[in-house]
Amino acid sequence: MTASIRDVALRAGVSVGTVSNVLNRPEVVAATTRDRVLSAIAELGFVRNESARQLRAGSSRTVGLVVLDIANPFFTDVARGVEDVVNAAGFALILCNSDDRPEKETAYLDVLAEQRVQGVLITPTAELSPHLETLRRRGVPIVLLDRRAPGPDQCAVASDDVLGGRLAAEHLLERGHRRIAFIGGASGLPQVQERHAGVEAAVHETCGTDDALTVFSPEVLTVASGREAAERIIGIPAAKRPTAAVCANDLMALGVLQEMVRHGVRVPEDFAIVGYDDIDFAAAAAVPLTSVRKPRHELGRKAAELLLDEARGEGHVHEQPVFEPVLVVRESSMARRPGATS
Repeated sequence: MTASIRDVALRAGVSVGTVSNVLNRPEVVAATTRDRVLSAIAELGFVRNESARQLRAGSSRTVGLVVLDIANPFFTDVARGVEDVVNAAGFALILCNSDDRPEKETAYLDVLAEQRVQGVLITPTAELSPHLETLRRRGVPIVLLDRRAPGPDQCAVASDDVLGGRLAAEHLLERGHRRIAFIGGASGLPQVQERHAGVEAAVHETCGTDDALTVFSPEVLTVASGREAAERIIGIPAAKRPTAAVCANDLMALGVLQEMVRHGVRVPEDFAIVGYDDIDFAAAAAVPLTSVRKPRHELGRKAAELLLDEARGEGHVHEQPVFEPVLVVRESSMARRPGATS
């Protein structure tokens, strides 16, 4: 049977209020009494009912983090940055995986509200859930992570994904490629749409024709989707087939690489690949992947710092920093196309 606070009080010969003070305000209890209560707690194996305490206090020592896909190492690295800041401040992190499904995201937001979290960090699905605004009206701080905010009245931490897409495409264009694929076009995520926009702008500026860019639109951004896109590319007649691809994330780029190798297509001599996010697996691939690096850990840290500052409620000013991505060039894109000019 689980020991209660009354059992501790009886064993220590003190009031329930004194036990409560030892647990919550030990400095107001005399040292001898405090030691007696702590001994009773140890003897009985008492564990405080944290949920009940949170309900009385109105909030907990927890922070919620909702990500799109925990199977993507990008979000694992972001979560580590969040956790470093949150733990250092004495909070625990509740990690939720929405699988890019609005209904699952909504269910998790309801759970976090019930848990009286100090605030929520979230990489939202394509459409911002109305539940986010409901939480904000209740006084729960919300920080958008890897997503720009729709207005100036809340914090958000993002990357310049238009620039990232442009960097990837310009690199391939400089290597002489004039038929480029963008893989990931069906995603409704604004950050992926921005990458597409950056690629499209760079290709159009250099080539001036619409047929220089082919868009492949898998519904999910996974390794399997990358393999499927590569198989479709291989099936295009050689005269019209793209000679390079910018992928919406590294998981898709790894899938493209796997399928090209399986079909005997040489990377990068026959087909060049650029990924996005620069997860650790990109550098460790059989053919190391060129990728657009986003500061994953820093994104998480900054978002957590903003959330905790807002939760303190003292002179908080909303911030919306935008980090600049950088292109990390590796073997998967280094070959120059025959006949390319400098």
